[in-house]
Amino acid sequence: MDLSRKPPFARLRASPAAARKPVSDTRHGVTRTDDYAWLRADNWQAMFKDPSILDPEIRAYLEAENAYMEAAMGDTADLQKALFAEMRGRIKEDDSSVPMKDGPFAYGTLYVTGGEQPHYFRTPRDGGDRQVLLDGDREASGKDYFRLSGIDHTTDHSRGIWGYDDKGSEYFTLRIRDLATGEDLSDVIENTSGGGVWAPDGKSFFYTLQDENHRPSKVFHHIVGQPQSEDRLVYEEEDPGFFMGVGGSLLDDFIYIDIHDHETSEYRILSTAGLTGEPKLVAAREEGVEYSMTEGGDVFYILTNDGGAKDFKIMAAPVGAPGKENWTEVVPHEPGRLIISHMAFARHLLWLQRKDGLPQIVIRDRRTGEEHAIAFAEEAYSLGLSGAAEYDTDVIRFSYSSMTTPSQLFDYDMTTRERVLLKTQEVPSGHDPDDYVTRRVMAPAHDGELVPVSLLYRRDVALDGSAPCLLYGYGAYGITIPAGFSTNALSLADRGFVYAIAHIRGGKDKGFAWYENGKMQHKQNTFKDFIAAADYLNQEKFTSYANIIAEGGSAGGMLMGAIANMAPEKFAGIIAAVPFVDVLNTMLDDTLPLTPPEWPEWGNPIESLEEYRWIAAYSPYDNVGARPYPPILALSGLTDPRVTYWEPTKWVARLREKAPEAGPYLLKTNMAAGHGGKSGRFQRLEEIAFEYAFAIKVAGKM
Repeated sequence: MDLSRKPPFARLRASPAAARKPVSDTRHGVTRTDDYAWLRADNWQAMFKDPSILDPEIRAYLEAENAYMEAAMGDTADLQKALFAEMRGRIKEDDSSVPMKDGPFAYGTLYVTGGEQPHYFRTPRDGGDRQVLLDGDREASGKDYFRLSGIDHTTDHSRGIWGYDDKGSEYFTLRIRDLATGEDLSDVIENTSGGGVWAPDGKSFFYTLQDENHRPSKVFHHIVGQPQSEDRLVYEEEDPGFFMGVGGSLLDDFIYIDIHDHETSEYRILSTAGLTGEPKLVAAREEGVEYSMTEGGDVFYILTNDGGAKDFKIMAAPVGAPGKENWTEVVPHEPGRLIISHMAFARHLLWLQRKDGLPQIVIRDRRTGEEHAIAFAEEAYSLGLSGAAEYDTDVIRFSYSSMTTPSQLFDYDMTTRERVLLKTQEVPSGHDPDDYVTRRVMAPAHDGELVPVSLLYRRDVALDGSAPCLLYGYGAYGITIPAGFSTNALSLADRGFVYAIAHIRGGKDKGFAWYENGKMQHKQNTFKDFIAAADYLNQEKFTSYANIIAEGGSAGGMLMGAIANMAPEKFAGIIAAVPFVDVLNTMLDDTLPLTPPEWPEWGNPIESLEEYRWIAAYSPYDNVGARPYPPILALSGLTDPRVTYWEPTKWVARLREKAPEAGPYLLKTNMAAGHGGKSGRFQRLEEIAFEYAFAIKVAGKM
């Protein structure tokens, strides 16, 4: 096989060569040898909290990879600067959200000119001077990485819990701020998931603690002024396969403990009238049954797929007896109408649904049962439902955008149906929607299904196959990728690119079955759908195989690794951000943060030979071979607890070993960040500019 491919890169110096240190593993009678297992730090748990203790040999290798990557991309320095300037020019630097009313105040966020981090503020309810409650730029000063988890105020608006992560490892520290003085109390709560829920009296709060394997396994009750060591354990989840979170009701009457994996859920509730009580089980977990709860005064509204309601239905249950035996149907299951989320207020029940691939907000009058929908007419668009901070209200907030229409924020009166435009996303450098086209096309898949593909391109682009294309995909966990407005994508469109999103199986873009048919034994549908999207775009001359750069991150990075193995000749380049590519090894290691909770998504290869074989058949790292791979850019974060840094590192090492004449393969490891990359809003733009520069270089458009 001819592995040569004329690369868009200048002659490169010798790439780093990782040492080969074979480690063998036998499962179900199958023995595999991993030459690069040594790149996984033995002390990874401690290293996430203190990156300085990383093994020097591993650090030296990662730094060598970074140096090679920088040399390979050196000629894009000016392009990166231009892209960054364009992207920054489309952001209103001194931007502010429209504050949301809550009691005597309205709360919002703002950014200042030149600032990287959000500032949280409040004003009097009906307008007036801003009071900055939390200045993110000041808190981040002097730190290489800093991410806020937000601030949550007490019922009487006197105090706020705020959290931060300064390593990128997603272990958050919580502090308590006196909102009148701006001073923090002495309380310091370490190793949390990032937020807390106040008790109504503002003297205590609830939070989840992350264990040494980065799992939120315990809920604690903290009394203000006490040391963390004295916090009361409220509930412990002993099954490592379940995530856990804690939340509160708008009415301040219940604390919700939400326990779930990717297909099963369970709630326990604690009445705030008895904070020292034991949480009450609502409905015991049943494999494959999901439910979520929201308050409704004397009832709970429960969104569930119980009883075969694949696309979900809404039930009601009395507050005093919320067990499943007391659930009654309010909104029936309708096949093909996926209910995504729901909210309730004093006089209305509302939900966000997806039907025929497009989102709608539906509102029901709780007294009369009358329903109406908020919908829009564009071929492809995105809706966001914010709701309200108060229960006794008729006004909710939602957002709308499309790939050509900047985001618009509306207040909507559910009774009068009056829609008030509060804000339109400002693009300071200018944007004329008429210069662009957004379309939604359907690509035939290998089994006859039709895969939606959202497109954005300039109106003057020649659709003769010559246009370069960035084709993005994700396809996991039921996550729907919205066809929303992206100021960053305009930098590609303005350079003649077609920007495309493939809404592949594994997401819920076409209902719950679309998700089911892209997981477990059906996972390869995800990869085949993405290739089908590339085939369609090539066939219809939106672009051509020689001009398609594929992009995906995290589970979408697994997609990138899989399609690189399955159809490398159909892509000019591949961008894999924090890619989950070492799937089999990770799913065989139950000490890793996300492994047990992920088994319902991918399969459990420890217990099942069949599921082992599913994963082994596509795991990108395990299927690297002598193929004509295009140039590949892999990005990772040293302290990433979700997709550990060694996955893309090992993948790149094996690509070089198995197909040394193809590629090239570039690895960029952020030595001071985790899964989400850099935390500042402009720092993040630098990373996107780098990725886009790679795409433009590969496309020959520099």
